[in-house]
Amino acid sequence: MKSRPGTALPVIPLADTTRDRILGGRVTILQPAEGFRAAIDPVLLAAAVPARSGEVILDVGSGSGAASLALAARRGGVSVTGLESQGPLVTLAQESARENGLDGCVRFLQGDLLCPPSELTSGDFDHVMANPPYMAAGQGNPPPDASKRAATVEGDAALTDWLGFLMSRVRDGGTITIIHRFDRVDEVAAGFKDFGARDLVIFPLWQKQENGEAKRVIVHARKGGLGELRMAGGLVLHDDAGAYTQAAEAVLRGGEALLL
Repeated sequence: MKSRPGTALPVIPLADTTRDRILGGRVTILQPAEGFRAAIDPVLLAAAVPARSGEVILDVGSGSGAASLALAARRGGVSVTGLESQGPLVTLAQESARENGLDGCVRFLQGDLLCPPSELTSGDFDHVMANPPYMAAGQGNPPPDASKRAATVEGDAALTDWLGFLMSRVRDGGTITIIHRFDRVDEVAAGFKDFGARDLVIFPLWQKQENGEAKRVIVHARKGGLGELRMAGGLVLHDDAGAYTQAAEAVLRGGEALLL
């Protein structure tokens, strides 16, 4: 979802993909064998969206479709649209939707948030979720793989562009949920407030209980809410032995919701 206009991204032959199971085996996703591959972030993101049957959700930067498919599998009766700029990933996501029997409620569109498809009109969605690029342009060491770099490093669309687009597509009273790097949480929260989001919840994803370190954070907000920022207790991902905690397993494999 993060390519610059005119950037040629690799075509991914079907032979160079893998079939991987998420959500305790309930969902199968096709994804590139190399380059950017979904891990636990999209499953955690989907678990944080308070969607109900009959509601419509937009997944911005949907990649190979992991978050969209996980949400649809967890919440029956929802309708999810994924927006992704990399055509090969859109193709894989659509095939995954068919393979999981979810193509009737999940669809994927190719497009860029700076020039979105005309059918994604403003204020259409009850909930919007996103896994934006974690790295600001010009910082760090960008991955050499073009597809992975497009997914993890901001291009023409900076973080403020992402937040503004998310806010523009959700209805009044709807929610916006993103997962991002914990060290950019202040930037995310400030951006949301600038665009008029309220009822902000900061939900850290702690690596372990002992060291108190969080690399990722979920930020949840409501368009036109009345409240201010609230820091939640978050979720501890790993125990001292490095295995997932029972609470993390319940979300990642058991399909339980993250209560923010």
